[in-house]
Amino acid sequence: MIASHRAIPPQPNVARSHRPILALDLGTLTGWALRDADGLIASGTVSFRPRRFDGGGMRYLRFTNWLAEIERLSGPIAAVWFEEVRRHAGTDAAHVYGGLMATLTGWAELHGVPYEGVPVGTIKRHAAGKGNADKAAMIASMRARGFSPVDDNEADAIAILLWAIETDGGVR
Repeated sequence: MIASHRAIPPQPNVARSHRPILALDLGTLTGWALRDADGLIASGTVSFRPRRFDGGGMRYLRFTNWLAEIERLSGPIAAVWFEEVRRHAGTDAAHVYGGLMATLTGWAELHGVPYEGVPVGTIKRHAAGKGNADKAAMIASMRARGFSPVDDNEADAIAILLWAIETDGGVR
């Protein structure tokens, strides 16, 4: 049997449920956006940069603890969407992304939270009208929608969340 890489089965009601949904732009500086059970959206960035005396796995342990804290504060998460990057500018960025994605998917599996990656072009096309929109265009697009992202990481996370809500997770 061939395993599917789509972890969120087609469920039009997941993005419209009354449980929180989380969107992530994974990286050393991770952008996040959360729609809570009341429909309010919060967003920001969190750094997983290694500290001076950290071992190689500490950023991933901090990421796991951060996910647990988000769920503790928001309540059970209905689903997680993340930016699915297929090409990285450098080897280190690819390794960090892979480690964060592995940590996220392992955490989600352990907690029964459905998850799915969304291609970069899909997010950019939905948010800014172009599949290759640059960072400034993504920030401007989210500001035009009434958000105040501090950087492109937060803007991308908000865009992923809005995509998930507005397309029912890609169903429509």
